[in-house]
Amino acid sequence: MILSMTGFGRSSAVRNGREITVELRSVNSRYFEYSSRMPRTCSYMDSRLKKQLNERVTRGKVELNLTVQTVDAADTVVAVNEELAKSYKQALRDLSEKLEVKNDVTAGMIARFPDVLTTRHADVDEEQLWEDVSAVTAQALDRFVEMRAAEGAKMKADVENRLNFLEECVGKVEAQSAGRVEAYTNRLYEKLKVILEDRNIDDARVLTEAAIFGDKTAVDEETVRLRSHIAQYRSILELDEPVGRKLDFLTQELNRETNTIGSKCQDLDITRIVVDMKAEIEKIREQIQNLE
Repeated sequence: MILSMTGFGRSSAVRNGREITVELRSVNSRYFEYSSRMPRTCSYMDSRLKKQLNERVTRGKVELNLTVQTVDAADTVVAVNEELAKSYKQALRDLSEKLEVKNDVTAGMIARFPDVLTTRHADVDEEQLWEDVSAVTAQALDRFVEMRAAEGAKMKADVENRLNFLEECVGKVEAQSAGRVEAYTNRLYEKLKVILEDRNIDDARVLTEAAIFGDKTAVDEETVRLRSHIAQYRSILELDEPVGRKLDFLTQELNRETNTIGSKCQDLDITRIVVDMKAEIEKIREQIQNLE
């Protein structure tokens, strides 16, 4: 399965009284790069989240955004400072006696005084929280990979079409180069006839020159290698593993053989074909730079 390096995935769920949301997004990178944003209370699980992502993502700059919100009071504890409450009660009683007024103190009144009631977060079961976050992350990761696969399928189809075009161009180069030596030999004969007029033409010398020309401009090896590279390219596109680096190397080889054909052939028609091939190879390069 071909995967793009760009993607996005999001999942949210309520687990054990907490709403957990995980967002994943990625852009191109030569290697796997990881960054995260999360609550400070979850920082202990950062390395484990990185490992979880790296098991399914091998290339790309991946950013994880984690939020955890409490949806009930399960992790909040209210504490009563009884000694302070008693002190407030006694102070109000003393005040009532001194001022000779009714002492109508209630628990609600005392609770509103500073520091009588305090709240704190209950101790968090870190392993349980990790299991919950990991489960939500796995869901986000599934969606993230699905998007990368959809983008990868589009890129694969585009590259395959361009490989078909390259293969057609190789056939044209082979057809154009097939009769070049014979055409060169005939042109050489015609030029020598004009130059030498009635004198005899040295056939052996003409054939030698034609052989030298043929050797210098032969592109048979290059076209054979191009066809081999194209076939290998198609095979790699069918692999169920990351292929970006392999295809990057093969793209360089396609470009190298095409450049060699362009430098060898002094034929205008072949030169035009080579220009078209180089343009397609560059478009292929742009696509595979986005593949994992």
